Amino acid sequence: MRDADPGLFGPDSVTWQMHGDPVMWIAGVRALYLQALHPRAVRGVTQNSDFRRDAWGRLLRTASFVGEITYGTTLAAERAGARIRGIHRKLSAVDPGTGERYGVDDPDLLLWVHCAEIDSYLSVARRSGFPLTDAHADAYVDEQRESARLVGLDPADVPADTGELARYFEKVRPDLAATPEAFDVVRFLKAPPVPRVLLPARLAVWQSVSGTAFAALPPFAHLLYDRRPPSEAAVTRRLRVGGRLLRTIPATVRWQLPPGHILKAVGRLGPGTHPSVRRLPPPPDLLP
Repeated sequence: MRDADPGLFGPDSVTWQMHGDPVMWIAGVRALYLQALHPRAVRGVTQNSDFRRDAWGRLLRTASFVGEITYGTTLAAERAGARIRGIHRKLSAVDPGTGERYGVDDPDLLLWVHCAEIDSYLSVARRSGFPLTDAHADAYVDEQRESARLVGLDPADVPADTGELARYFEKVRPDLAATPEAFDVVRFLKAPPVPRVLLPARLAVWQSVSGTAFAALPPFAHLLYDRRPPSEAAVTRRLRVGGRLLRTIPATVRWQLPPGHILKAVGRLGPGTHPSVRRLPPPPDLLP
Protein backbone atom coordinates (compact mmCIF):
# COMPACT_ATOMS: atom_id res chain seq x y z
CA MET A 1 0.00 0.00 0.00
CA ARG A 2 1.38 3.40 -0.99
CA ASP A 3 1.94 6.24 1.46
CA ALA A 4 -0.04 9.10 -0.09
CA ASP A 5 1.75 11.79 1.94
CA PRO A 6 2.97 14.32 -0.69
CA GLY A 7 5.33 16.03 1.73
CA LEU A 8 5.66 19.76 2.25
CA PHE A 9 5.30 20.73 -1.42
CA GLY A 10 3.78 17.93 -3.44
CA PRO A 11 3.65 17.18 -7.18
CA ASP A 12 1.45 20.20 -7.92
CA SER A 13 4.04 22.71 -6.71
CA VAL A 14 6.62 24.67 -8.68
CA THR A 15 9.26 23.46 -6.22
CA TRP A 16 8.58 19.80 -7.05
CA GLN A 17 9.08 20.35 -10.78
CA MET A 18 12.00 22.79 -10.64
CA HIS A 19 14.16 20.98 -8.09
CA GLY A 20 14.18 17.91 -10.33
CA ASP A 21 15.92 19.80 -13.13
CA PRO A 22 19.67 19.04 -13.45
CA VAL A 23 20.55 22.71 -13.88
CA MET A 24 20.11 22.88 -10.10
CA TRP A 25 23.67 21.52 -9.90
CA ILE A 26 24.93 24.78 -11.41
CA ALA A 27 22.52 26.81 -9.30
CA GLY A 28 23.77 25.21 -6.10
CA VAL A 29 27.37 26.19 -6.82
CA ARG A 30 26.27 29.72 -7.71
CA ALA A 31 24.56 29.89 -4.31
CA LEU A 32 27.84 29.00 -2.56
CA TYR A 33 29.73 31.77 -4.38
CA LEU A 34 27.01 34.25 -3.45
CA GLN A 35 26.62 33.12 0.16
CA ALA A 36 30.38 33.55 0.71
CA LEU A 37 30.00 37.32 0.23
CA HIS A 38 28.42 37.75 3.66
CA PRO A 39 31.42 38.01 6.03
CA ARG A 40 29.65 36.70 9.10
CA ALA A 41 27.99 33.86 7.21
CA VAL A 42 31.16 32.64 5.52
CA ARG A 43 33.07 32.75 8.82
CA GLY A 44 30.37 30.62 10.33
CA VAL A 45 31.35 27.97 7.77
CA THR A 46 35.13 28.34 7.77
CA GLN A 47 35.44 28.50 11.56
CA ASN A 48 33.29 25.43 12.16
CA SER A 49 34.37 22.99 9.48
CA ASP A 50 37.32 22.10 7.32
CA PHE A 51 35.43 22.57 4.09
CA ARG A 52 38.62 21.95 2.12
CA ARG A 53 38.84 18.36 3.41
CA ASP A 54 35.14 17.53 3.39
CA ALA A 55 33.78 19.82 0.72
CA TRP A 56 32.33 17.02 -1.41
CA GLY A 57 30.63 15.57 1.64
CA ARG A 58 29.26 18.99 2.52
CA LEU A 59 27.93 19.54 -1.00
CA LEU A 60 26.29 16.11 -1.07
CA ARG A 61 24.75 16.59 2.37
CA THR A 62 23.29 19.92 1.28
CA ALA A 63 21.92 18.38 -1.91
CA SER A 64 20.46 15.51 0.08
CA PHE A 65 18.80 17.94 2.52
CA VAL A 66 17.17 19.86 -0.35
CA GLY A 67 16.06 16.57 -1.92
CA GLU A 68 14.66 15.24 1.34
CA ILE A 69 12.61 18.32 2.20
CA THR A 70 11.37 18.59 -1.40
CA TYR A 71 10.47 14.96 -2.12
CA GLY A 72 10.34 13.27 1.26
CA THR A 73 7.32 12.76 3.48
CA THR A 74 6.21 15.54 5.80
CA LEU A 75 7.72 13.66 8.75
CA ALA A 76 11.04 13.18 6.94
CA ALA A 77 11.20 16.88 6.04
CA GLU A 78 10.40 17.98 9.60
CA ARG A 79 13.05 15.63 10.98
CA ALA A 80 15.62 16.95 8.49
CA GLY A 81 14.84 20.50 9.58
CA ALA A 82 15.13 19.55 13.25
CA ARG A 83 18.56 18.01 12.59
CA ILE A 84 19.79 21.20 10.89
CA ARG A 85 18.45 23.43 13.67
CA GLY A 86 20.06 21.20 16.28
CA ILE A 87 23.45 21.43 14.56
CA HIS A 88 23.24 25.20 14.12
CA ARG A 89 22.31 25.78 17.76
CA LYS A 90 25.65 24.34 18.84
CA LEU A 91 27.83 26.42 16.51
CA SER A 92 29.24 29.93 16.78
CA ALA A 93 31.87 32.07 15.12
CA VAL A 94 34.03 35.06 16.07
CA ASP A 95 34.24 38.36 14.21
CA PRO A 96 38.02 38.94 13.97
CA GLY A 97 37.53 42.71 13.81
CA THR A 98 35.48 43.10 16.98
CA GLY A 99 36.03 39.86 18.85
CA GLU A 100 32.27 39.38 19.01
CA ARG A 101 31.06 35.79 19.18
CA TYR A 102 27.78 35.09 17.44
CA GLY A 103 25.65 32.04 16.74
CA VAL A 104 25.42 30.68 13.22
CA ASP A 105 21.68 30.39 13.79
CA ASP A 106 21.41 34.18 13.91
CA PRO A 107 18.20 34.92 11.96
CA ASP A 108 19.93 37.52 9.79
CA LEU A 109 22.51 34.95 8.69
CA LEU A 110 19.91 32.25 8.10
CA LEU A 111 17.90 34.70 6.01
CA TRP A 112 20.93 35.59 3.89
CA VAL A 113 21.75 31.94 3.24
CA HIS A 114 18.13 31.22 2.35
CA CYS A 115 17.70 34.18 0.00
CA ALA A 116 21.03 33.61 -1.74
CA GLU A 117 20.03 30.01 -2.34
CA ILE A 118 16.53 30.75 -3.61
CA ASP A 119 17.74 33.56 -5.85
CA SER A 120 20.38 31.24 -7.33
CA TYR A 121 17.95 28.40 -7.97
CA LEU A 122 15.40 30.69 -9.56
CA SER A 123 17.80 32.80 -11.62
CA VAL A 124 19.76 29.88 -13.06
CA ALA A 125 16.63 27.86 -13.81
CA ARG A 126 14.95 30.68 -15.70
CA ARG A 127 18.05 31.75 -17.62
CA SER A 128 18.80 28.16 -18.61
CA GLY A 129 15.45 27.78 -20.33
CA PHE A 130 13.30 26.21 -17.63
CA PRO A 131 9.88 27.60 -18.61
CA LEU A 132 8.79 29.58 -15.57
CA THR A 133 6.36 32.46 -15.88
CA ASP A 134 6.53 35.42 -13.49
CA ALA A 135 3.62 33.85 -11.60
CA HIS A 136 5.56 30.59 -11.28
CA ALA A 137 8.58 32.48 -9.97
CA ASP A 138 6.50 34.28 -7.34
CA ALA A 139 4.88 30.99 -6.34
CA TYR A 140 8.29 29.36 -5.96
CA VAL A 141 9.60 32.12 -3.67
CA ASP A 142 6.43 31.81 -1.58
CA GLU A 143 6.66 28.02 -1.41
CA GLN A 144 10.24 28.23 -0.22
CA ARG A 145 9.20 29.99 2.95
CA GLU A 146 8.50 26.43 4.13
CA SER A 147 12.19 25.64 3.65
CA ALA A 148 13.06 28.78 5.62
CA ARG A 149 10.80 27.64 8.44
CA LEU A 150 12.58 24.31 8.62
CA VAL A 151 15.96 25.95 9.27
CA GLY A 152 14.52 28.16 12.02
CA LEU A 153 13.15 31.30 10.36
CA ASP A 154 9.71 32.82 10.84
CA PRO A 155 8.08 32.62 7.38
CA ALA A 156 6.55 36.05 7.98
CA ASP A 157 10.09 37.51 7.91
CA VAL A 158 11.03 35.82 4.62
CA PRO A 159 10.41 37.26 1.12
CA ALA A 160 7.14 35.97 -0.31
CA ASP A 161 7.61 36.91 -3.97
CA THR A 162 10.32 38.03 -6.39
CA GLY A 163 9.70 41.70 -5.68
CA GLU A 164 10.31 41.23 -1.97
CA LEU A 165 13.37 39.10 -2.76
CA ALA A 166 14.85 41.87 -4.91
CA ARG A 167 14.21 44.44 -2.19
CA TYR A 168 15.92 42.19 0.34
CA PHE A 169 19.09 42.13 -1.76
CA GLU A 170 19.04 45.92 -2.07
CA LYS A 171 18.77 46.17 1.72
CA VAL A 172 21.55 43.68 2.48
CA ARG A 173 24.08 44.95 -0.08
CA PRO A 174 25.92 47.27 2.39
CA ASP A 175 26.66 44.24 4.62
CA LEU A 176 28.40 42.29 1.86
CA ALA A 177 32.13 42.12 1.13
CA ALA A 178 34.67 39.82 -0.43
CA THR A 179 36.75 38.78 2.58
CA PRO A 180 39.80 36.49 2.47
CA GLU A 181 37.45 33.66 3.47
CA ALA A 182 35.23 34.42 0.48
CA PHE A 183 38.21 34.21 -1.87
CA ASP A 184 39.18 30.92 -0.22
CA VAL A 185 35.75 29.59 -1.15
CA VAL A 186 36.14 30.82 -4.74
CA ARG A 187 39.55 29.22 -5.16
CA PHE A 188 38.32 25.97 -3.72
CA LEU A 189 35.16 25.79 -5.83
CA LYS A 190 37.09 26.48 -9.02
CA ALA A 191 39.55 23.63 -8.40
CA PRO A 192 38.49 21.34 -5.53
CA PRO A 193 40.88 18.54 -4.61
CA VAL A 194 40.01 15.19 -6.13
CA PRO A 195 41.77 11.82 -6.35
CA ARG A 196 44.28 11.73 -9.19
CA VAL A 197 42.11 9.35 -11.19
CA LEU A 198 39.33 11.98 -11.23
CA LEU A 199 41.48 14.90 -12.39
CA PRO A 200 40.40 14.54 -16.04
CA ALA A 201 36.75 14.67 -14.95
CA ARG A 202 37.42 17.79 -12.89
CA LEU A 203 39.00 19.45 -15.90
CA ALA A 204 36.29 18.29 -18.30
CA VAL A 205 33.16 18.76 -16.20
CA TRP A 206 33.64 20.54 -12.90
CA GLN A 207 35.51 23.56 -14.24
CA SER A 208 32.69 24.14 -16.71
CA VAL A 209 30.04 23.86 -14.01
CA SER A 210 31.87 26.07 -11.50
CA GLY A 211 32.87 28.61 -14.16
CA THR A 212 29.31 28.89 -15.43
CA ALA A 213 28.00 29.21 -11.88
CA PHE A 214 30.43 32.04 -11.14
CA ALA A 215 29.58 33.81 -14.39
CA ALA A 216 25.88 33.64 -13.46
CA LEU A 217 26.36 35.73 -10.31
CA PRO A 218 24.61 39.11 -10.22
CA PRO A 219 26.70 42.11 -11.34
CA PHE A 220 27.14 43.42 -7.79
CA ALA A 221 28.74 40.10 -6.77
CA HIS A 222 31.27 40.29 -9.61
CA LEU A 223 32.19 43.81 -8.55
CA LEU A 224 32.66 42.70 -4.94
CA TYR A 225 34.94 39.93 -6.17
CA ASP A 226 36.86 42.61 -8.08
CA ARG A 227 35.79 41.26 -11.46
CA ARG A 228 34.16 42.99 -14.38
CA PRO A 229 30.59 41.69 -14.75
CA PRO A 230 30.33 39.57 -17.92
CA SER A 231 27.77 40.19 -20.63
CA GLU A 232 24.40 39.01 -19.29
CA ALA A 233 23.37 37.87 -22.76
CA ALA A 234 26.54 35.79 -23.12
CA VAL A 235 26.02 34.19 -19.71
CA THR A 236 22.40 33.41 -20.51
CA ARG A 237 23.48 31.70 -23.75
CA ARG A 238 26.04 29.72 -21.74
CA LEU A 239 23.38 28.67 -19.24
CA ARG A 240 21.02 27.60 -22.00
CA VAL A 241 23.72 25.45 -23.58
CA GLY A 242 24.58 23.97 -20.19
CA GLY A 243 20.92 23.32 -19.44
CA ARG A 244 20.39 21.53 -22.75
CA LEU A 245 23.45 19.35 -22.19
CA LEU A 246 22.50 18.42 -18.63
CA ARG A 247 18.96 17.59 -19.67
CA THR A 248 20.26 15.01 -22.14
CA ILE A 249 21.31 12.89 -19.15
CA PRO A 250 18.57 10.27 -18.69
CA ALA A 251 16.22 11.18 -15.88
CA THR A 252 16.56 7.78 -14.24
CA VAL A 253 20.29 8.46 -13.92
CA ARG A 254 19.88 12.04 -12.71
CA TRP A 255 17.31 11.10 -10.13
CA GLN A 256 19.81 8.94 -8.27
CA LEU A 257 21.23 12.21 -6.84
CA PRO A 258 20.43 13.35 -4.23
CA PRO A 259 20.32 9.70 -3.17
CA GLY A 260 17.11 8.42 -4.65
CA HIS A 261 14.72 11.00 -3.18
CA ILE A 262 12.81 11.52 -6.43
CA LEU A 263 12.59 7.81 -7.20
CA LYS A 264 11.35 7.15 -3.67
CA ALA A 265 8.73 9.89 -4.01
CA VAL A 266 7.40 8.48 -7.29
CA GLY A 267 7.34 5.01 -5.75
CA ARG A 268 5.40 6.42 -2.80
CA LEU A 269 2.90 8.53 -4.74
CA GLY A 270 2.54 6.57 -7.96
CA PRO A 271 3.22 6.99 -11.69
CA GLY A 272 2.83 10.44 -13.15
CA THR A 273 4.19 12.28 -10.12
CA HIS A 274 7.77 12.56 -11.37
CA PRO A 275 9.12 16.13 -11.83
CA SER A 276 8.36 17.51 -15.28
CA VAL A 277 7.91 20.94 -16.84
CA ARG A 278 4.64 19.58 -18.19
CA ARG A 279 3.36 19.42 -14.62
CA LEU A 280 4.01 23.07 -13.79
CA PRO A 281 0.87 24.69 -12.40
CA PRO A 282 -1.04 26.63 -15.09
CA PRO A 283 -0.89 30.43 -14.96
CA PRO A 284 -3.61 31.90 -12.70
CA ASP A 285 -5.50 33.40 -15.66
CA LEU A 286 -5.95 29.90 -17.12
CA LEU A 287 -7.33 28.37 -13.95
CA PRO A 288 -11.08 27.61 -13.95
